[in-house]
Amino acid sequence: MTELLSPEGLEAALRQIGAERYHNLHPFHRLLHGGKLTRGQVQAWALNRYYYQSRIPLKDAAFLSRAEDPELRRIWRQRLVDHDGSTPGTGGISRWLALTDGLGLPRQDVVAGIGILPATRFAVDAYVRYVRDAPLLQAVASSLTELFSPAIISERVSGMLRHYEFVDERTLQYFSHRLEEAPRDSDFALDYVKREARTPEQQAAVLDALRFKCDVLWAQLDALHHAYVTPGLIPPGGFQPS
Repeated sequence: MTELLSPEGLEAALRQIGAERYHNLHPFHRLLHGGKLTRGQVQAWALNRYYYQSRIPLKDAAFLSRAEDPELRRIWRQRLVDHDGSTPGTGGISRWLALTDGLGLPRQDVVAGIGILPATRFAVDAYVRYVRDAPLLQAVASSLTELFSPAIISERVSGMLRHYEFVDERTLQYFSHRLEEAPRDSDFALDYVKREARTPEQQAAVLDALRFKCDVLWAQLDALHHAYVTPGLIPPGGFQPS
């Protein structure tokens, strides 16, 4: 990039990345939402996704440790509360465990990460390191996949309730909360990057950060599809559907 985009132009460029690269386009999600997966394949998805959910507070804590602006910290720390909860048994991680419980996965195994695919670990850990080490502007921008999550959440909940008898509204409660939390978080992050990306180089870095995060999400689904759909090669130590 050699020319500075207007704030509206930057937002349009970010949304175009989502339209082209967000993981709602991945074939695995099409199968999941369309009722084409077995219970074991849905279990594998929920188990591996738990690892991502469990690392989100670590990512946000790393971000907070570097944020020198008190106002930024006050706003960003709500993300920790959303995922960890304010008391035991509350928050997004606990709600995701309600899903894995409902799918019949032993909670102690889920929390311990038993059966997580190696590629899941590599992708998720890369995201945590990125937010820990990248400039704050890019760390904020990497969260902007939340701009696109409400649509996929609505599609996921309606599709899974329609097609799978082994899930219900209680086990999918994680997603109803995210329909409120994600827009709040993405509105703040979008305003932040539109205000703080003041040079073409900074705007280019913001766009690259969002591409990176889309790649992180896509890589997780690639691993699931390879292991549990086609060609169905589960790596050593990976979860084995019964």
